[in-house]
Amino acid sequence: MKFTLEIEINLPRDKVIELFDNPDNLVEWQNGFVSYEPLEGKPGEEGSTARLRYKMGNRDIEMTETITRKTLPEEFNGTYEAKGVFNIIRNRFIDQGTTTRWISENEFYFTGIMRFLAFFLPGAFRKQSLKYMRNFKTFAEGI
Repeated sequence: MKFTLEIEINLPRDKVIELFDNPDNLVEWQNGFVSYEPLEGKPGEEGSTARLRYKMGNRDIEMTETITRKTLPEEFNGTYEAKGVFNIIRNRFIDQGTTTRWISENEFYFTGIMRFLAFFLPGAFRKQSLKYMRNFKTFAEGI
């Protein structure tokens, strides 16, 4: 499953990147976020890995983030692997002067029961991704 989402944030790109690139801010815009634990490499740098934990309803979700490309302020790409789900995200941040356009290209691959769920709920992953983007916009613009 592939999709692209875009949102305009009413802040200059440098401020958007400052907020986006700080894992301490994840709790502010990713509902259910519990913790960020660096695993390998220099945290937040290209090639590094980290464990992300979420609580969604009564489910505990753990995923491994691998930063595959980091050329901020232009681009931040990564892979996110959880049980039954492999997600590739390419984030681009377009400087528009006083605003920033955030473009997020997403690819999801599923195995096991998640393949079944994704078939019957294809919009759920897009909806969740868009929700996080909107939450980030609200958080960033509210600072």
